[in-house]
Amino acid sequence: MAAGTPRAPLRSLDEALAELLGHAHVLGGTETISTFDADGRVLAQDLVSALQIPPQDNSSMDGYAVRRAEIADEGVVLTVSQRIAAGGPAEPLAPGTVARIFTGAVVPQGADAIVMQEDTEVLPDGRVRIQSVPSAGQWIRRSGEDVRRGAVVVARGERIGPASQGQAAGIGLDRLVVARRPRVALFSTGDELVMPGTVAPEAMKPGSIYNSNRFFLRTLLRRLGCEVNDLGIVPDDRAATVQALRDAAQGNDVILTSGGVSVGEEDHVKPAVQQLGTLDLWQIAMKPGKPFAHGRIGEAHFIGLPGNPVSSFITFLLLVRPFLLKLQGATQLQPAAVHLPARFELPRPDRRREFLRVRRTADGGLEMFPNQSSGVLTSMTWADGLADNPGGQAIASGDLLRFLPLAELLS
Repeated sequence: MAAGTPRAPLRSLDEALAELLGHAHVLGGTETISTFDADGRVLAQDLVSALQIPPQDNSSMDGYAVRRAEIADEGVVLTVSQRIAAGGPAEPLAPGTVARIFTGAVVPQGADAIVMQEDTEVLPDGRVRIQSVPSAGQWIRRSGEDVRRGAVVVARGERIGPASQGQAAGIGLDRLVVARRPRVALFSTGDELVMPGTVAPEAMKPGSIYNSNRFFLRTLLRRLGCEVNDLGIVPDDRAATVQALRDAAQGNDVILTSGGVSVGEEDHVKPAVQQLGTLDLWQIAMKPGKPFAHGRIGEAHFIGLPGNPVSSFITFLLLVRPFLLKLQGATQLQPAAVHLPARFELPRPDRRREFLRVRRTADGGLEMFPNQSSGVLTSMTWADGLADNPGGQAIASGDLLRFLPLAELLS
């Protein structure tokens, strides 16, 4: 930045996210995949049930199907007229009899309650003494009480998870239509970066660091259903950066980089993107994660994350994650927050909105990792969530904090 040039005002995170999402248009295109393989994918069509679940009234207990009108008092003795197992046929219940029935079995016509076997006594002659008077519909699961025919059991735009996989299978669907995967080109920049396994720790040159960002960003992208084209590490060289970006723009929907989006002399991503396309470089009023870039190179979106690992991690979770979900047509972009009490103090808060690495305590409060530096990735492995603290707000023990669980942000 030239001397005397006024510094652009910091943007709020909410403003930056709204603008970023305004650029995210559903990619279009679908694929049909096995229900077994659908975890984490975004559904492209409503799942509509062609049947009722349960299909018929069935028993939720092992016991006896009865007519309540024939059991006015405890101690009534009745004959067993049939035995009904799950998956087996059921005949209409003969008057003056009960049917031995097992969990999941169809309730016979004429029966209006189930008496569980613990409330009965089998007599030596095979008849059954009913030792409790049943209530109407007792232990009967009604047809359609789970799913009604024609109901939408999972809506378009929802991300499939284990429960919805089971729901889809329960209505007979072995294949699902899902949004196509976003194709994301990923690379890191920096001459200081070294891949683990290529140089032993004791042989590292002064100033070199292992490239941790590449590992967690690849995993985060894949968890979001993306197809990742990993382009590795690009050196701090203008021509190499331009070529890497030009290659990445071919056949990918998004280019994601970490590092090189600041204004230093060795930060070549910004001028390289501007040479090939358009770029907005934002300074966001959040900590960690102040520098963030978005632009276009041809048909591909460009997103530049800061190089510090915690900054890169958190800006991905709060900005890139909802962006990628919207590209797939997802309807739920952000996790629900809860409010939990602080078990720590922060008397000197930053003027920016802070996302503190915290974890829940045994008493339901939040403790904070002692070192909140943007380079301390240990804070992310230790934490189970982020405490969202407004800029300039001191924290006293007992204050309620907005808590974002990492289990949801990482899904």
